[in-house]
Amino acid sequence: MAVTRSERSGLRALRPESFGADPGGERMARIRRSPHFKDGVFQNPGGPARIRPSGSTRDLARTYFDKESRSRRAPKGAIPVHPTTLADISRPPATGLRLTWMGHSGVLAEIDGHRVLFDPVWGERCSPFPFAGPRRLHPVPLPLAALGPVDVVVISHDHYDHLDLPTIKALAGTDTLFAVPLGVGAHLEHWGVSAGRLRELDWHETTKVGGLTLTATPARHFCGRGLRNTQHTLWASWVAEGEEHRVFHSGDTGYFDGFKEIGAGHGPFDATMIQVGAYSDFWPDIHMTPEEGVRAHLDLQGGDAAGVLLPIHWATFNLAPHAWAEPGEWMRDAGEEAGQAVAFPRPGEPFEPAGELPVEPWWRAVSGPVARSWNRPRSAEGVAGTSKGDLDLAGER
Repeated sequence: MAVTRSERSGLRALRPESFGADPGGERMARIRRSPHFKDGVFQNPGGPARIRPSGSTRDLARTYFDKESRSRRAPKGAIPVHPTTLADISRPPATGLRLTWMGHSGVLAEIDGHRVLFDPVWGERCSPFPFAGPRRLHPVPLPLAALGPVDVVVISHDHYDHLDLPTIKALAGTDTLFAVPLGVGAHLEHWGVSAGRLRELDWHETTKVGGLTLTATPARHFCGRGLRNTQHTLWASWVAEGEEHRVFHSGDTGYFDGFKEIGAGHGPFDATMIQVGAYSDFWPDIHMTPEEGVRAHLDLQGGDAAGVLLPIHWATFNLAPHAWAEPGEWMRDAGEEAGQAVAFPRPGEPFEPAGELPVEPWWRAVSGPVARSWNRPRSAEGVAGTSKGDLDLAGER
């Protein structure tokens, strides 16, 4: 039975605002011209990636609803959030580069006089609905209005834990620019960001914001906010390069050989912000384990243990079967094994990669026991030689 125009309008009216908008017009024409768009969807580097959980639904449900494992996926007490103030982040960093992890994948990067805000999520839930979905495990370190002026907001992709409607609507009333992957601009325009403030990039495209150069680089993930995932918005990692310093933000990604190419073209980096949480054997292609995160960092640095690695995408939301503190514990061991400097700030704690790093395992004070310890490599190959089998990531024991 055909659907009338009025019925289609009614269905659109029922669509939650948080779903955003699908690309159309010239934006969609540009998407179709992208060399990374084929057979009606964006393609992943390194071949197809499984974007749906592998294995049986029963096994996934058993893992998620097991009482003991469920209790380990949240802290046992209040997460220690650094009481960030505007004074902390208003004075210029002494070394020219300062990072402030706001929780999950949100980072304020101050680079050679420019302020870049990656994947800001100030909302209470990463969900299309304010009454359901994963809720924050700790408060935001400071109100968004207290953050001060931001030159550019960089979005890695349009999933709810990276592109947050309340945050974007608050920032829409400022004069900040937005750098987003191809197609994501449709959401932002729908929420009130003017087209003139958008820098919408395909992989390997670059834009300038003052003296800062931003480049969208490949990632191995997927996209989508509505009930029907059309794969018409791109996902990306990002390089931000100032006059003296450069940083890398991974967004969400599985491990792939492309990190070596990104490093060869844009590195080495003073700091990398690497996704190391919400991993599982149920979706191994689209999120990295801590070991893979260290491997990605080393690839980006040309194989050397150089710069500083900031683990992101953990501690703020419960999004995977692993224990809440596991990414922190495993990253400590993986970084130590590789001889790699890793920063472990509390949410909201500013630090300068060239200065004293925060390294205290702050999560231990509020964590239940991590049932599975890190399995160090038995070969002389170091971290790069560790296999997924060694890590034993298939659910909780």
